[in-house]
Amino acid sequence: MLSLKDYKNIIDLTYVSQPYSVISEEEKSVICDELLSILLEERNEIAAFSYPYLTKRKLIWGYLNRRPPNPVSERFLFLQDKLFRSETLERGIVDVGNFEFNNRLCLWQGDITRLNADAIVTAANSSLLGCFIPHHKCIDNVIHSRAGVQVRLDCSRIMGAQGEPEPPGCAKITRAYNLPSKYILHTIGPMTELQVTEDNRRVLKNCYISCLNLAKEMNLKSVAFCCLSTGGFSFPNDEAAAIAVGAVKKWMLENDYEINVVFDVFLDKDKLIYEDILRFSTEYISKN
Repeated sequence: MLSLKDYKNIIDLTYVSQPYSVISEEEKSVICDELLSILLEERNEIAAFSYPYLTKRKLIWGYLNRRPPNPVSERFLFLQDKLFRSETLERGIVDVGNFEFNNRLCLWQGDITRLNADAIVTAANSSLLGCFIPHHKCIDNVIHSRAGVQVRLDCSRIMGAQGEPEPPGCAKITRAYNLPSKYILHTIGPMTELQVTEDNRRVLKNCYISCLNLAKEMNLKSVAFCCLSTGGFSFPNDEAAAIAVGAVKKWMLENDYEINVVFDVFLDKDKLIYEDILRFSTEYISKN
């Protein structure tokens, strides 16, 4: 399995701040026409673009989900980045610097792709290539789809050098490109079946430890975790949250390194679960 030292020269991990600006729907539509032309040409297809803008944008989302990690032109990246950065700004960037952390922990409910933490964590699969199901609403699809094709390309380079699937409980890091965060941490949580096993618990704990170790190695100062292994991976939400908080707190006690951790939840039930766990484990502030 590749370490950060092994792959940091394979992909570019240098963070470069880029300006964000909102563009008009008319300009978005023109960009979509050209992006669709490029994507359809790759597929040996031709189409006339008499669709409304939102229909064209959804087509691009679906095509990019299915697209293998093949190189793209500089023109494609320019157009994609201009469109995606406008959408990022329109969704609204949430500044984690305004959150009130207690013991370096904070709970926040909302869309993780809006956070400008140094890194956000995605629940990846063993290929690290993101979700290939068009328009799927899993967190990995959402993050890849909003960050840009560069993330899949970076992950493909890493996995090509590694030569084997990413083991559960480990993590890799890439730039976040068109997201407000600087980096994306990709980790594979355990998929449970009828009953949670001790190995499932160990792997989930290692997901948090692996991500924090990478964040420390990259000298990051804030990281936002999604609810790993819940949902489609079937880990019980309450036990997953308890493992998450416990693993992060233990790592902080064992490492002389200051980093702020955001537990990002999307569902109301997860917010209540984390509130209860944090209430018993430490004083905290839930930022909404």
